[in-house]
Amino acid sequence: MKRWLWLGLGLSGLVASGCGSDPVPVPIIQPQACPGTAEAALPTPAVSALSTDTSADGVIITYKPKVSASALAASADIAAAVEREGGTVRRRIPNLHMVSARLSPAAIAAMKLRPDVVSVTPNRRVHAMGLPTPPPVASWQGAFSTQGSVGEYTEGLKMVQAPLVWDANNDGVIDPGAPTGEGVKVCVIDSGWDSKHPELKAAFLKGKDFVDNDDDPSDQSVSQGVVTVGGGHGTHVSATILAQLGAGSGARVGPGEDPNGVVGVAPGASLLVARVLDTDGGGRTDDVIAAVDWCNSEGARIASLSLGAPDPQEDEQAVFEKVWNNGNGMLSIAASGNDGKRGIAYPGAYLPAVMAVGAVDLKGEYAPFSQYGQELSVVGPGVNVLSATVLGAASLSHLTAASVNVTSSPLTYTAQGTYTGRLVNCGLGADRASCGEAATCDGFVAYVDRGDLFFEEKARNVIQAGARAVIIGNNVEEDGDGTFTLGSANSHWVPTVSVSLASGAALKGLVGQEVTVSITGLDYQRESGTSMATPHVSGVAALVFSARPDLSAAHVRAVLEKTAQDDKTAPGVDEKYGHGLVQAAKAVALARTLPQGGGPLPLP
Repeated sequence: MKRWLWLGLGLSGLVASGCGSDPVPVPIIQPQACPGTAEAALPTPAVSALSTDTSADGVIITYKPKVSASALAASADIAAAVEREGGTVRRRIPNLHMVSARLSPAAIAAMKLRPDVVSVTPNRRVHAMGLPTPPPVASWQGAFSTQGSVGEYTEGLKMVQAPLVWDANNDGVIDPGAPTGEGVKVCVIDSGWDSKHPELKAAFLKGKDFVDNDDDPSDQSVSQGVVTVGGGHGTHVSATILAQLGAGSGARVGPGEDPNGVVGVAPGASLLVARVLDTDGGGRTDDVIAAVDWCNSEGARIASLSLGAPDPQEDEQAVFEKVWNNGNGMLSIAASGNDGKRGIAYPGAYLPAVMAVGAVDLKGEYAPFSQYGQELSVVGPGVNVLSATVLGAASLSHLTAASVNVTSSPLTYTAQGTYTGRLVNCGLGADRASCGEAATCDGFVAYVDRGDLFFEEKARNVIQAGARAVIIGNNVEEDGDGTFTLGSANSHWVPTVSVSLASGAALKGLVGQEVTVSITGLDYQRESGTSMATPHVSGVAALVFSARPDLSAAHVRAVLEKTAQDDKTAPGVDEKYGHGLVQAAKAVALARTLPQGGGPLPLP
C-alpha cells in the first residue's frame, strides 16, 4: 500500500459552508514516490545545437611575438601577466601567440592596455551540429579491408557516388588501384571516438583530447570515478568518412541492416581524432583553435568540423586562414548549422578558408533545418544517415502485447533492458497520481499519452509511481511512432518506447494484461543534421586528394564545387544548395584531367 502526501490546495470540488461564505478548497493529494526514484530529477529540455547557451568562457588574448624570446617564453610572459592580474590561464597556444584565460572585467581592461597585447576577445562556446579501453598514443593503424558487402553501401554513400570510385562493378570488393583515400590524413574535430568500434580501429593514427588535456580522445569523461559516455557524435562522423569495408563483423546492427555495418566514403583514409566537445556536445573556441593547429601540424590534408557557433570570432578565423595558407595548406570543411535560417554558422562562414556544408534529405531535397546563405559551398546527405556510434549506445525496441508484436521506437536516452508487467493507463502522466490505484511500487508498465509536458517529465512522474517500463502513445497520426527523446541521460530512466496513434488506442484496450517492453543496444544508428552532411563532403575530398596528391586545398575545393550535382529547384549556385550535391566519381574524373599541380584557378 502506498503512503499519500498532502501537496497543496486545489480549486476543484469546492463546497459552501453557508450562504455568502467563501468556498472551502479541498486539498489534492499525491502518492509518495516509490523508494529509489525520488532523486530522479527533470533534465534540461533538449534544444537545437545553436540555441544552447553561448555565453563566453573567459577570453582569448592574442599577443605580439618577441624577437628576443622563444614562442614558449613569450607565452609564459603573458601567462604570468594574467596571473598578476588575478586571472587563471586555461590554455597556451605558443605558436599562434595566444593564451586563453578567465579574468575579471578590470583585469581584461588592464590586459588590453599592454603594448604587447594585440587583442582580447571572448572565448565563445561552440556546439555539435547533430540533432545525440583507451587507445594507445602511438599509431595502431593496420591495413584496411578491401572486401565486404554491397549491403554496407548506405543511401548517403551512393548519393555522393563513392562506390563508383572504388567499386565500379559493385561487387563488394575494392578495385585494385582505385582511390580510396589511402595516404590522406583526415582530422575529425568533434566529440572524440569509440576506440573499440571495429569500423574505426584500422584507420586510427593518433588522437588528442583538448577537453581533458590528454592523449586519449575517447568520447567520455571521468569524474570522481564515474564514467560518462558521450552520445557518439564524433564516432558517427568519423565512420561516415572512413568506416572500414567488411570490418563491422561482431558489431550489433538493426533489423534489415548488413551484418558488417557500413562503409565510409573514403575507407582507405587515415584518422586523426581531436576531441573538443564534451559529453554534452559543447566546447570552447580556444580548444577548437588549438585542435585546428594540431591537425595541421600532424599533416592532415582535411579537417572535418561538424560543429559551430552563431557568431564569428577573430582569433578563430585567423587560425583557419593560417592553416588554409592561401589555398596551399589544409582544407577545412564545416557544418552550416541546424537552425534552418539564413546565415551560415562559424567556422563554416569563414570564406575562403573553410567550406560550408548544408544538408539534403535522401531524395536530394533541401533539409528544412539546414542553415543557408551565400557562403554555402556544397551540400551532402544529412537526414536519417546511418553510421556507427559508441558501442551499445543506439537502441532497438521490441514491444509485445497479448502475444502480438507491436511496432515501436525507442526514445533517445532510454534505458536498456527487458521488463514484463501489467499495463496501467497513466493518462498524460502529469503527476504521480496519474496512474491511479493500479500503480504500485511492485512495478508495472505505464501507458502515457503524448501531450503538453516534456517526455522526460512524464517519464519521471510514472517512474516515481512505480513504472518499470513506459510506452508513449503518439497523438499525431501521420507521425507514426514518432521520434522522441528523454532529453538527456539519467540513471533512473527505464525502458521507454513510443507507438503510433492507432497502436496506442489498441493498447488502451489491453489495460491490466501483461506486456513486455525490451530495449537492446546497437552499434549503429541513424542521425540527422548538417553534422552528418559534412563528413560526406570530407570523405569525397579525401578521395580526390588520394587520386591527385599533388593538388592544393584550393584546387580540391574548386573540383568539388565544379562537379557538384545542381539541384532542380533553383538551378545554378544558390543559398540553399550552394554548388549542389557533391559527386565523388565526377570529382575524381575532373581531378585526373588537371595538369601537374592543378593549373590556374578558377578552373575553366
